[in-house]
Amino acid sequence: MAAAVARASAVRYGGWVSQQSLLFVLTAGCWCWLMARAQRPETPSEYAHSIRIDGDIILGGLFPVHARGERGVACGELKKEKGIHRLEAMLFAIDLINKDPELLPNVTLGARILDTCSRDTYALEQSLTFVQALIERDGSDVRCANGDPPIFTKPDKIVGVIGAAASSVSIMVANILRLFKIPQISYASTAPDLSDNTRYDFFSRVVPPDSYQAQAMLDIVTAMGWNYVSTLASEGSYGESGVEAFVQISREIGGVCIAQSLKIPREPKSGEFFKIIDRLMETPNARAIIMFANEDDIRRVLDAARRRNHTGHFLWVGSDSWGSKISPVVGQEDVAEGAITILPKRASVDAFDRYFKSRSLSNNRRNVWFAEFWEENFNCKLGMHGKRPGSPKKCTGLEKVGRDSSYEQEGKVQFVMDAVYAMAHALHRMHKDLCFGYPGLCPRMSSINGKELLGYIRAVNFNGTAGTPVVFNENGDAPGRYDIFQYQMNKSTAEYKVIGHWSNKLHLNVDAMRWRTRDPSLPLSICSAPCRTGERKKIVKGVPCCWHCERCEGYHYQASELTCELCPYEQRPDANRTGCQPIPIIKLEWYSPWAVVPVFVSVLGILATTFVIVTFVRYNDTPIVRASGREMSYVLLTGIFLCYAITFLMIAAPDVAVCSFRRLFLGLGMCFSYAALLTKTNRIHRIFEQGKKSVTAPRFISPASQLVITFSLISVQLLGVLVWFARDPPHIVVDYDEQRTQDPSNARGVLKCDISDLSLICSLGYSILLMVTCTVYAIKTRGVPETFNEAKPIGFTMYTTCIIWLAFIPIFFGTAQSAERMYIQTATLTISMSLSASVSLGMLYMPKVYIIILHPEQNVPKRKRSFKAIVTAATMSGKLGQKAGDRPNGEVKTELCESMETNSAASPCQT
Repeated sequence: MAAAVARASAVRYGGWVSQQSLLFVLTAGCWCWLMARAQRPETPSEYAHSIRIDGDIILGGLFPVHARGERGVACGELKKEKGIHRLEAMLFAIDLINKDPELLPNVTLGARILDTCSRDTYALEQSLTFVQALIERDGSDVRCANGDPPIFTKPDKIVGVIGAAASSVSIMVANILRLFKIPQISYASTAPDLSDNTRYDFFSRVVPPDSYQAQAMLDIVTAMGWNYVSTLASEGSYGESGVEAFVQISREIGGVCIAQSLKIPREPKSGEFFKIIDRLMETPNARAIIMFANEDDIRRVLDAARRRNHTGHFLWVGSDSWGSKISPVVGQEDVAEGAITILPKRASVDAFDRYFKSRSLSNNRRNVWFAEFWEENFNCKLGMHGKRPGSPKKCTGLEKVGRDSSYEQEGKVQFVMDAVYAMAHALHRMHKDLCFGYPGLCPRMSSINGKELLGYIRAVNFNGTAGTPVVFNENGDAPGRYDIFQYQMNKSTAEYKVIGHWSNKLHLNVDAMRWRTRDPSLPLSICSAPCRTGERKKIVKGVPCCWHCERCEGYHYQASELTCELCPYEQRPDANRTGCQPIPIIKLEWYSPWAVVPVFVSVLGILATTFVIVTFVRYNDTPIVRASGREMSYVLLTGIFLCYAITFLMIAAPDVAVCSFRRLFLGLGMCFSYAALLTKTNRIHRIFEQGKKSVTAPRFISPASQLVITFSLISVQLLGVLVWFARDPPHIVVDYDEQRTQDPSNARGVLKCDISDLSLICSLGYSILLMVTCTVYAIKTRGVPETFNEAKPIGFTMYTTCIIWLAFIPIFFGTAQSAERMYIQTATLTISMSLSASVSLGMLYMPKVYIIILHPEQNVPKRKRSFKAIVTAATMSGKLGQKAGDRPNGEVKTELCESMETNSAASPCQT
């Protein structure tokens, strides 16, 4: 019958049936079982496995006196500390209360204490004893042998229950007690489920729930810097609820990921713990193991880890079921070293120590399990019916606890006493309210209302045996106060050392922690190592604590842990890529090799041009200078000078003034030069073409006309520049594209004038057009005798110039994508202009300067000729040119020159 009730309760806890169905099943099951027991009177044997102490008010007690049995046996071996110590703590507390004249005066507390055997189903069956008095017995169908009606022994009426220890047991018992409105105060059950006031409304506890414990453990994990952990729980309400609370809080707060969540079965098979260790090693980075497991399971997990040679790998974080117990770590101290455990804050009760050490077989007959404890504790045998048949020695009864055996107060003794005192204080307050001034129990308390008593329990507030306040919240939970321990080994000794505490906030002394590696730095339990600066986290889908580190490439910087963002266009990432910094701005410096060579060539050209101009000015009235056409020569030399001078403007630091002069003079020097040369070659061409037709001179061949034509051509260039100035005023820009390399560290912004390649071509285009036209006329006049107005030198000048600028175009535009674009293009442009000027200067004026300076005897006037003679010479030149292929090169020209008059400065040969 009890098994059926247990199964119903298990279904209720698992959530497989509704609450209403459970209540019906439990009520029906309990009713049937109690009615069956009601048909027979109680006998003294009923108390053989329980403790019964008479009193005015009877309290129930549930303690795990024995461990869980195996192979179908309900109960196993005796549990000395968790069973006997706690049981005696309740008896001791009742003794103290009964002796206290201030607490429940004239009222005696009694007790009915049962053994749960650490099994929820067995505890459920035992706890049904507590509700017998609340069932009205029907003896109408029962008769004694003589026909008389039976006389029933009235069962003890239990007004409240102290217990149980295990959460699974408390849940089972709470489902029964709430049906009969019997308040229950646990001293050790910490499952979060028991905080549900709608399901366990008559349940209270003097220990904090595991939700606080889970929060404390999560705070420890966070403080240690661990974000990747596994959980391990014993099957049952305590383990599963604790892990569930830990997982839920970690999800709500974030920052901690669960690698694996494993469960230890109630009845583990052979090799089960080895499988658990192997499963945990599947995620080796999750070294921290959060354990909500019972004492036996902890011991076997540690043993399996040791046998699998994983000593020192796992970082154990144990709940209060581990606490500061010695039994789980005995014989396996190495694998447990460094374990962090927590335990509700407690204090040893010295009065209990004195009481328990004074217990003996003679003065403690009320404890029916004390004889069994005596045998277990002193390893002896009591008579023929002792529980240890294999023990070699007999008990004398004179043994003494703490003298002939080791003794250490069990950790929950304080809470057992607090639970009893909480019930006593509630009864005391109820007695004052209901029986004020009445000695003993008044009629109103002859039948205590459990619902009313529950209200008094929830309202208690007193200092417990440890001096800390005992209070309950609206769910019957005690406040969370924990001590934090670490299991440390010092040489050959091992001990639990307090390293902190938790009271709604963690206080952890990290410096006091010790690890197996003796390394003072904290061990790691992380899925992925932190990314270096300049790297972003690429989170693994579904596991926010695991990621891959990706470098912020190119011009991106690390904006946050998860993102890389592009720097503003004028900036680049700093060295560690955590921010952006301005891109350095450069310009062509005077000391750069790209500037030194053009400047050197330009300086030589300017000196040479200045020398020529000075020479021409000094010998301005000599025949050579006059024959060269003084006015046009000065215009041409000015253009050559400007072509050299533009180098300095192209290299100078850009500003508005420099950019304005660049626009103005960039094409003006070439325009001066080629406008003058074009005018010269056009004049020669027109003269000789006219000579073929008539003896009259063509128009506009005078020096004044030549100047007008030249400056008309130059004015077109100036007009274009003025339009350019009007539509797009000059200004400076920083070009970040030109040297925006793939490696941001090499990126530079180029300070430059706002002259695009297209604008440059347009500026030089007119001059190039003049140059090409001049070249065409040079080709047309190639047959003119070489003494006729420099036709041949002009032709060679133009051919060479064309070659220079044809080479300039692919070099200039072919380097448009080069990182050295600014240097190459500036050097190419300036050198091309300097070479063009040098060609003109060298071929047109150096021979004349040579004659003027070194051969002045040749700089003499020649015989003047009439225009008719010039025309005749031109005609003869045309005729003899047809026979040039049959005569040695130059013979025709020589004959022609010898037959011509050269004494006139105004002749075509000399103009």
